[in-house]
Amino acid sequence: MKPLRIGLLGIGTVGGGTFDVLTRNAEEISRRAGRPITITHVADKNTALANQVVAGRATVTDDAFGVVRNPDIDVVVELIGGYGVAKQLILEAINNGKHVVTANKALLALHGNEIFAAARAKGVIVAFEAAVAGGIPIIKALREGLVANRIEWIAGIINGTTNFILSEMRSKGLAFADVLKEAQAKGYAEADPTFDIEGVDAGHKISILAALAFGIPLSFDKAHVEGITKIEAIDIRYAEEMGYRIKLLGIARRRGDGSDAGFELRVHPTLIPAKRLIANVEGVMNAVLVKGDAVGATLYYGAGAGAQPTASAVIADLVDVARLIDADVNHRVPYLAFQPDRIGSEPVLPIDEVETSYYLRLRVDDKPGVLADITRVLADNNISIDAMLQKEPAEGEAQTDIILLTHETIEKNVKRAIAAIEAQPSTRGKIVLLRLENLA
Repeated sequence: MKPLRIGLLGIGTVGGGTFDVLTRNAEEISRRAGRPITITHVADKNTALANQVVAGRATVTDDAFGVVRNPDIDVVVELIGGYGVAKQLILEAINNGKHVVTANKALLALHGNEIFAAARAKGVIVAFEAAVAGGIPIIKALREGLVANRIEWIAGIINGTTNFILSEMRSKGLAFADVLKEAQAKGYAEADPTFDIEGVDAGHKISILAALAFGIPLSFDKAHVEGITKIEAIDIRYAEEMGYRIKLLGIARRRGDGSDAGFELRVHPTLIPAKRLIANVEGVMNAVLVKGDAVGATLYYGAGAGAQPTASAVIADLVDVARLIDADVNHRVPYLAFQPDRIGSEPVLPIDEVETSYYLRLRVDDKPGVLADITRVLADNNISIDAMLQKEPAEGEAQTDIILLTHETIEKNVKRAIAAIEAQPSTRGKIVLLRLENLA
């Protein structure tokens, strides 16, 4: 059978890894795919680097549009990233009848609905396993392995940079700014780490997972996104004392049924019981926990980034394309796991309507009646206390910290209670709010 001919756009870290793995394991991959898979053209602005990597084994050019229009190319692999030219290239590839493999989670989260509609109209495949969690096959698990299940929720550590920072803050007791510098020195954080530390990258990824899990359109614009820049070492320490770890989680949860149905879609620092497996995922590793009604909770763990792990996912998609390229369009797995005419329209709920548990840290005057005043406000807002930690004032100080863990309640109730407690004369400064998930 004739080789599947690939046009590779971008030969940076992931592109170079893809070329290397595909070349190194060519025979094994061919045995699985049923035909050779060959990168015949590489497009990159840095043609000198590209020529160094391919070493004469592919045609190198700086004209990416020339590659996507080349009639001898079967599949375009887009590893450029970003929203601009990458979108143009993918849509042009689709318009030219090319199948597409991409690792571009940002592009899919923002423009995936448009891209999938264009691909469906042309009858071509768009595969994107590498877009979420690097080498972990979470996309395939949701699209194929868990199709018998009604997915109840997903919770994922899906950004290695933030997981490294929080792990180091916990283990070394360091401040956020100090660990961020360490992460940048080690190459775990970009020079401009905004997308990672502000939760945007995780927001892109959880939006994709939610669409696959629940059969809803990609909805990044409706996601609630918070990063880790305001996390303090003291809260990590208090959480540890109470049996919890703080992780940046992407969370997607089904709420209600019928006319009351909706979905939570959120990214934020989250307290998790330390005994949970996902709470013990450290460093730059990723993990995704999926709860299905039939299978229960399943955990997917591994490297969320890097040249070779991400290349593994890219090549898995290429093998799928090789197997399905001649299949009837209606017999392929749908892009977002559900048939296009069965994509739901249930709303993504605003953060004020989210129902979960909460960690509250209050700085208050150390005097009688303060705690009674606080609990009265909580009760008035239908908030019950699950656990409490009250610290002794430091020598010579007249103020102390109170840490409260609540039972599940609606977020708007908590915000209303916080405003009332902060207005009390015995409260000093702002109350720290973190959300808590038991993930059981």
